[in-house]
Amino acid sequence: MAEEVVARYQVAGLDERERGFNRTVEVRCEQGRYRALLRYERLVLSTAWHPAHDGTIGDLIQLLQDRGYRQLKSRASFRGAAYLGSQDPWIEYPDPPQPAERGHWFSRLLGRLSFRGAHEGR
Repeated sequence: MAEEVVARYQVAGLDERERGFNRTVEVRCEQGRYRALLRYERLVLSTAWHPAHDGTIGDLIQLLQDRGYRQLKSRASFRGAAYLGSQDPWIEYPDPPQPAERGHWFSRLLGRLSFRGAHEGR
C-alpha cells in the first residue's frame, strides 16, 4: 500500500545558517501510521512512524532544533484535500536552551592580555 498525504503544514523559522525559511511539510499515512516529511535544500527529514497524526509535527520540530534551527513555527495549510489558507493560527515552538558560549580562544587571550596590561601599569 502506498503512502497517502493526509495533511500539509507550513514550517517557518531560521535555519542553522541564520537564514529565514518557509517550507511545506507533508504528513503521510500508511497502514494507520503517520510521519512528517520535510524537504529543504539538500536536507530531507522524516519523522519516525506514529500511531496518530498529532505527534508528527512536534517530532519534526525537534529534529530541526537538534540541527540548530530556531524560531520555528508551524501552521496547517491542508487537511486532506481541504485548503485551509491562513485559517489556522501559527503555533510557535520555544527554542531549546543554548549552552553558555565559551567565546573564541583568541578573544579570551586578548581579554587576559588587556587585563594584565591594565594592572601592570600601576
